[in-house]
Amino acid sequence: MRIGVLTGGGDCPGLNAVIRAVVRKGVSVYGHEFVGFRDGWRGPLEGDTMPLDIQAVRGILPRGGTILGSSRTNPIKIEGGVDRIKDNLAATGVDALIAIGGEDTLGVARQLSERGVNVVGVPKTIDNDLSGTDYTFGFDTAVNIATEAIDRLHTTAESHHRALICEVMGRHAGWIALHAGLAGGANVILIPEKPFDIDLVCEYVESRFRTRYSPIIVVAEGAHPIEGTMAVQTGELDAFGHVRLGGIGEVLAKEIEKRTGKEARTTVLGHIQRGGTPTAFDRVLATRFGLQAIDAAHDGDFGKMVALRGTDIVRVGLDEATAELKTVPPARYAEAEVFFG
Repeated sequence: MRIGVLTGGGDCPGLNAVIRAVVRKGVSVYGHEFVGFRDGWRGPLEGDTMPLDIQAVRGILPRGGTILGSSRTNPIKIEGGVDRIKDNLAATGVDALIAIGGEDTLGVARQLSERGVNVVGVPKTIDNDLSGTDYTFGFDTAVNIATEAIDRLHTTAESHHRALICEVMGRHAGWIALHAGLAGGANVILIPEKPFDIDLVCEYVESRFRTRYSPIIVVAEGAHPIEGTMAVQTGELDAFGHVRLGGIGEVLAKEIEKRTGKEARTTVLGHIQRGGTPTAFDRVLATRFGLQAIDAAHDGDFGKMVALRGTDIVRVGLDEATAELKTVPPARYAEAEVFFG
């Protein structure tokens, strides 16, 4: 077969490891040929390709980002987009497509699969919010980066007797905030799944100061208070209809200063969480996903996504994989609340 490969949505560490595994096994074990589509769904939409052979994937295992490029192009929202993709796949002689991405990218893959395109999905998102898999690659790296940042913030907070806020990614799911906050010894963790009481947050801050230590607050970008949203939003939407978030950390700092009289500062990690070399865990998981994805394509088992269940890689339907977001359960958040204040 001739198989196309694309990476869509936000970049993250481990994408290149998937590409490498797909191509290495696909060529050496099955004798398949590969073509890379540039910049997510824009590639098959516009017929923009690049060679993808064993030589092209040498040395890319430890590299962050993606050699194929990425974008948030949504072909479903473009008139005639699906037909253009079908025509371009036929024109380039592509028999099947391996789509590597998160909720939005795999949502498009599902719709294309329902319209007759041979697709296999690979789950990628630092947010770890795909319900079909226990973990996605990129998440472990993001958590490690955020944890290291929190470790460094502790020393500055205590040197200057300030409350320091660390804003991490997480639009609808607070997995990064939860894991990094627990690992970094944060005094408060705020996630989108549970609207927070700003008065209670201020009580935790004052309680921490009374112990002669300075508080560290980890907040997901999508977190919001009970009494109404405080997030600064541009109002702009991306191609998938998501509002661009940002600013909850700064607004929170101002509220804490106003209510407690204590100095507060914010660090926004932003894209730092998505960049750089992947952790060993993410390299191994991404590699295993790639190996299993090419197996699925070779078997003709399309409309599926490879997923981690326990320690095994299994195949689940794209419809199941994208049916709902995997959010932080109340019981998991309650574990973290023990350490608040």
